Amino acid sequence: MPISFDQNQQFFHLKNHEISYVIGIEKGKYLTHRYFGKTLSSYHGCNELQRIDRGFATNPIPADRTFSLNALPMETSTQGNGDHRIANYQIRNQKGHNVTDFHFQDFDIYNGKKELTGLPSVRSAKTTTLEIRLVDSIQQLEMILVYNLYEDFPVITRSARYRNLKDAPVYLENAGSLMLDLPRWNFDLITLNGAHTNEATLHRQALHPGIQKIESSRGTSSPQHQPFLALANPETNEFTGEVFAFHFVYSGNFTAQVEVEQYGSSRVQIGIQPETFEWKLTQDHSFQTPEVVMNYSEDGFNGMSQTFHRLYQTCLIPEQFSQQERPILLNTWEANYFDLSAEALLTQARQAKELGIELFVLDDGWFGKRNDDTSSLGDWSENREKLPQGLSSLAREIRQMGLKFGIWFEPEMVSKESELFRQHPDWALHVSDYPMTEGRRQLVLDLSRKEVQDYLIDQLGKQLASGQIDYVKWDMNRHLTEVGNTLLPADQQKESHHRYVLGLYRVIKTLTEEFPTVLFENCSSGGGRFDPGMMAYLPQTWTSDNSDALCRTKIQYGYSYLYPPIMMGAHVSDVPNHQVGRLTPFSTRGWIAMSGNFGYELDLMKQSADNLRLMQEQINFYKAHRQLLQFGEFYRLQAPDTQFASAWLFKNDQEALLIYSNGLAQPAVPIHYLKTVYLDSDAIYQDTETENRYSGAELNQAGILIPRIKQDFETAVYHWKKL
Repeated sequence: MPISFDQNQQFFHLKNHEISYVIGIEKGKYLTHRYFGKTLSSYHGCNELQRIDRGFATNPIPADRTFSLNALPMETSTQGNGDHRIANYQIRNQKGHNVTDFHFQDFDIYNGKKELTGLPSVRSAKTTTLEIRLVDSIQQLEMILVYNLYEDFPVITRSARYRNLKDAPVYLENAGSLMLDLPRWNFDLITLNGAHTNEATLHRQALHPGIQKIESSRGTSSPQHQPFLALANPETNEFTGEVFAFHFVYSGNFTAQVEVEQYGSSRVQIGIQPETFEWKLTQDHSFQTPEVVMNYSEDGFNGMSQTFHRLYQTCLIPEQFSQQERPILLNTWEANYFDLSAEALLTQARQAKELGIELFVLDDGWFGKRNDDTSSLGDWSENREKLPQGLSSLAREIRQMGLKFGIWFEPEMVSKESELFRQHPDWALHVSDYPMTEGRRQLVLDLSRKEVQDYLIDQLGKQLASGQIDYVKWDMNRHLTEVGNTLLPADQQKESHHRYVLGLYRVIKTLTEEFPTVLFENCSSGGGRFDPGMMAYLPQTWTSDNSDALCRTKIQYGYSYLYPPIMMGAHVSDVPNHQVGRLTPFSTRGWIAMSGNFGYELDLMKQSADNLRLMQEQINFYKAHRQLLQFGEFYRLQAPDTQFASAWLFKNDQEALLIYSNGLAQPAVPIHYLKTVYLDSDAIYQDTETENRYSGAELNQAGILIPRIKQDFETAVYHWKKL
């Protein structure tokens, strides 16, 4: 059995061929963390717990001054009775007290994995589950710690359920999903931070005493901080070394933090951000937390990423898209913005078809009276001045050309200048006596209300029911303010943020299940809500509103720590780039976009003959090697350096593609041999351009000479066929 319990030693051992995770029970009451890492054939407690009579320690067993909850490596925190480190939960009772005393009660081990009510999660695949029940017998409270061991991955997912068994309500003020005490602190902390148009910037720092924390209170997971952190050995790099990685499967406010405590251990804690959360638990009601993916690698960050890529592609995104090829698209936004006409759109579509593009996406501006960003969000019917024959007629004509047709929505928003707001101003998020704060001239609909959810399901469902829409870009372009629910009592107002996320999940789950063949793309001004919670329903994300090729090397490099290229929308756009004004070569824009989910976002009518020829070549290459670029293994070979040079590798059983971006040209170019590292050492690879043949071993170990490049932002590309 992958999960076992040693009755004599009081140890749980979760084990597969790559990892082990060991939990101990102390004094018959307290859960302690004993080991997480490379698989152990067996465990007998060689790493004994340290027991010292320490100053300021409190002792739950008065006769034993060496036993203190404040020094034990715990599987969950205590509250108000001895553990003074960061907490994984907090409960307030009717008296206003926060003290609890949870003790081990019993456990259950079973095959498979239960779905989380109302929440996305990683699918079960081959899993075995351990549920450990803790009880506070004084207040009749129950806590279930859930561990799902994936047999084919070095992965455990964790979550928790909190339940009230008595007749008086209690208030859950902090609902953590995971807490883990590791017995050392000489780690580097890895996070992905950023901003709108500058997402997923890799940040690495040595842990130091105290609390290091990232979080979002914006209502979404946010572009500022990916809900992810990793702890790595100081010597760990892309290719070697240990990594302990944690990723939160949730799309709302979160906290992810590490505390280096006084005796040298590191406590990791992840969950819903507590300052914007509270949940009223009445008798026999439970609260289920979102889950956290725990991922162990002894093969550096590329090893970590390979696990995330395989897990998310096979067990997270909707199953029907797991192996489905993605079409090459043309998006109208940067070519047209709000200036749309049916005639011009059809002309663009015809030229797109001639070039070999497969999907035509009509972005913002097609509905209501939407001539700029000041009106019409919420009014999801076509603008007849722009589309005289209607949206379905336009879609039908484009599909008759042999193209798929896609559409842009921003369902969660409403404009003050809209019929929806005039009819239902109370549907916008607001609190009494305060004005509604606008962002991008729009307000946010209160998705915590079922009638609002039902309206969106109905309105979007009517458009999708036409059968003419193959793709939906689901956008979300501002963060939440004045978060409240006018239907909830005062003591449940802090439930509103989480109820919003649950409402969002209900809407998306309903629509994606009703229209399973429609390809949904997640977007929030690019990467503002690029998280595994959204990916459970929408199999790809518009990675960033910044389509500049140089910026995208860094952004896509960072996101590749967690997501495979097929999940990252990437487009060739015009220059000067609309976000940063930079001029980059058309070929470079193509190679960087082909390193993600490939498409174009430019005015076909204004392209030079050379650009149109390059487009044709890019499209032909991508189609010929789509299996490699969308489903091949992806490895990072060189992180962006001070000159913004970077490199990555795609490989499968038939071929390999190395893309090197030089960034800024530099004088006195040093000798640079780039090692491929991951090719089959025993195989022979033929360069498709020169026809030279090399062993995988020499490409891996000796590397290829990167030529001198005397121009900014160029790429060097090497394509090998495996013989």
